[in-house]
Amino acid sequence: MNESGFRNLVSGQAKGVLASSLRMALSVVSMGYGLVICVRAAFYRRGWKTTRRAAVPVISLGNVTTGGTGKTPLVAMVCNLLRESGIQPGIVSRGYRSVDGGANDEKMVLNLLCPSVPHEQNPDRISAANSLTVADGVDAIVMDDGFQHRRLHRDLDIVLIDATNPFGYGYLLPRGLLREPLSSLRRADVAMITRSDLVSEHDLAKIERRIIDAAPQLADRILHVAFQPTSLRSLDGSSMSLNEVAGKSVHLMAGIGNPDAFQTTAVRAGMRVTGTSWFPDHHHYSNDDLQQVQQRASSSGTEWIVTTLKDLVKLPKGCDNVRALEIAAVFPNPQHLVVLRGLINRATGR
Repeated sequence: MNESGFRNLVSGQAKGVLASSLRMALSVVSMGYGLVICVRAAFYRRGWKTTRRAAVPVISLGNVTTGGTGKTPLVAMVCNLLRESGIQPGIVSRGYRSVDGGANDEKMVLNLLCPSVPHEQNPDRISAANSLTVADGVDAIVMDDGFQHRRLHRDLDIVLIDATNPFGYGYLLPRGLLREPLSSLRRADVAMITRSDLVSEHDLAKIERRIIDAAPQLADRILHVAFQPTSLRSLDGSSMSLNEVAGKSVHLMAGIGNPDAFQTTAVRAGMRVTGTSWFPDHHHYSNDDLQQVQQRASSSGTEWIVTTLKDLVKLPKGCDNVRALEIAAVFPNPQHLVVLRGLINRATGR
């Protein structure tokens, strides 16, 4: 079963006796997964498993669901905010789905967005933090996808919640997309509802109420974040304005956790989507994949293929008609940026 089929199953869109039976079986597996999660959490609460502090403050960004919540542009934003405060940040990440030990797609994107910020990939985040502190002289660590990584102490724990699918269909993996029960939000210092512009105010209020029910300490620390399209980027690094493709037919291609949100963003940027090619999250494209996408685009009447920056950095040279839709994280309410700056300054002692 591919990723799209799995989402249709766990979301309840897939109907019939077989789909219902599969969901029931996944619910049983989820119970075992949930037990493991609860036991692990209890070990940390009782001190049987301990955390270790880095030599510098640590800011973590993570989420309670699998799939894309927009961590990468927000990691870049936090790094830029630190630098504006005179702090040299470094990034640590696990290096999920890297090839042959090289940089994974998120690291390659962050190298573009934060070229002067050192980035250490290592499943052992403590070792990565120590390496950055000693070898690169950083003043603060930004931990990418760190909410479930409990071994490294963090001074500011930011959890991201995607407004378009906030709670992973309400079930733990594999019956849903939740990595942990919502009660784990009690560990967080701030919640950011990403893609907040893609849902109604009524739905945003419902999401906020559920967050507060699970973690009352977040009542005055829920921030709204939107992702604003800015331009289109090609493999050679050149950019073109969104006006140049406004109203034109495009074919979308992506291997990300939330392709529907990407399509909505492309439409809002003025593009006319005539076809899509979705791949699993963190997909590494083969020549056959790219040929098939080119054929689908041609058959739908367009030669324009639009993807994400995370996908573009993995493409080989020669994909001249592929452009990445570049986005920037923005706060619809400017006061929310003020709150985030204050929390970052407090965490870093500024």
